[in-house]
Order: sequence, then structure tokens, then C-alpha cells
Amino acid sequence: MAEKNVKKRNWAFLVYPESAPENWLQILQATGLQCAISPLHDRDLNATGEPKKAHWHVIVCYSGPTSFNVVKGLTDSLNSPIPQALEQVKGYYRYLTHQDNPEKAQYSPEQIQTVNGFNILDYSDLTRSELNAIKVQLLGIIRSMGFTEYSDFMDFLLDNCMAAEFDVAASNTLFFDRYLSSARNKVLPAKGQADAGTARE
Repeated sequence: MAEKNVKKRNWAFLVYPESAPENWLQILQATGLQCAISPLHDRDLNATGEPKKAHWHVIVCYSGPTSFNVVKGLTDSLNSPIPQALEQVKGYYRYLTHQDNPEKAQYSPEQIQTVNGFNILDYSDLTRSELNAIKVQLLGIIRSMGFTEYSDFMDFLLDNCMAAEFDVAASNTLFFDRYLSSARNKVLPAKGQADAGTARE
């Protein structure tokens, strides 16, 4: 249990669908605090192999050191267990999808929700492998959604509150613009083919 006199800027806690108020997400938004919410963990198992209760993991970040009692006031309003202080955000953010725990059920990073402008890049620098992983994820989005325009691609990231992914895409404009341009040109018929088709009509 966290000591009541502990003060930390970053905290984590669980939210259970069965006990949380229906508007729990709106409650978080109304705080103005930056938050990250895991996909619903509905495939986790305990040590004996029995299913755990479905739950979300939540990271909440304050502007400065904040006491346990203040954070507990928030978790109480969500009918959540007591909060846990985080020493650093990056590792726990990866735990939202069990990224470093292959023995646990795996969840999609694309399903992480962010609230009030949370961006994991504000809390850590991406390693080269992490940056490449996000690029691969973004290329997968482009291919699955059939994007051929950079503006449509960026609008999608904005509309889906994918802050970290947006930052990577915005910081690698040339790379993604060239990829999208190539995809766009690939679906257009070559001029010679178009002329030949017209001549046969």
C-alpha cells in the first residue's frame, strides 16, 4: 500500500468495468490531467491460470508532486483500488499492453487511449527500435486504411488521439510523404497504359 505522505507526480491505478461509474472517462477528462488508458485487459490470467476480472490500467500525470490522499480522492470517485506511485512513466506505459511480458496476454498499442493531451514522448525519448516500431505501426495504418494523402493520414491520427504516433509522423514528414506519394502513384494507371486503353475504345 502506498504511504499516505508519499508525493509523486505520476500515478497508476486500475478501473474495473463492473464497478466504475458509467461516465468514468468523462470524470478523468474533467480533471484536466493527462492520462493514458490501456486497452481493456479481458484475457489476463492469475497465477493459477484462472481469468482475472476485466480491467483497465490508467496512468495519470499531475503537474507537480501530488499526495497519495489527493490521488485516492480521484480513484475513490471511480470506485477503483488505491493508486500506486510511479517512479517513471515509460516502463508502465509499455505495461499497458504487456509489451515486455510475452508470457502475458498481448494487447494492441493502437488501442491505448489518451486523455487531455497525454503524449508518452513527453516522458521519455524513444529508442531507435521503439521509433522504428511506431513507424511500422503507422505504415500498417496507411496500408489498412488505404491512405494516399498525407493530410488524410495526419487527420486520422489527430481524430483518434494518437499523440505519440502523430509526433513521429510529424517528425518524419519526408519519409511518410514519399511513402504516401508512392502509394498514390502506384494506383494511378501509367500514361502509356491510359492512352492505349483510350485507343482501343
